[in-house]
Amino acid sequence: MTGRVLVRHILLATDFSASSDAALRVARDYARHFGARLHILHVVPSGGEPIVPPSLSKLAQDLGSNLSIRTAVESGSPASEIVRYAERHGVDLIVVGTHGRTGVTRALLGSVAER
Repeated sequence: MTGRVLVRHILLATDFSASSDAALRVARDYARHFGARLHILHVVPSGGEPIVPPSLSKLAQDLGSNLSIRTAVESGSPASEIVRYAERHGVDLIVVGTHGRTGVTRALLGSVAER
């Protein structure tokens, strides 16, 4: 099978920010294009209770019934948990928004998207 990309599972990592909203639109469009399952993951800080926030359920519901969606919440370091989830679930494509920080803010806070 040459020249054809097979994408069955797409992971959107969200922190419910404006940049995550933009990433959601991209992930949704890719999921529709490929007919892929869309996994929506929210990571809470280490020690936090991995409870599904109402905003995650609403996000999945707002995407409509024409997509296969799975939601999840993990606890830990966001970058590590995103990769761990993707490996466990055979994710083919990860979509993450970025806040576009630069300079000192970027050096101090880093970027989950980069990691």
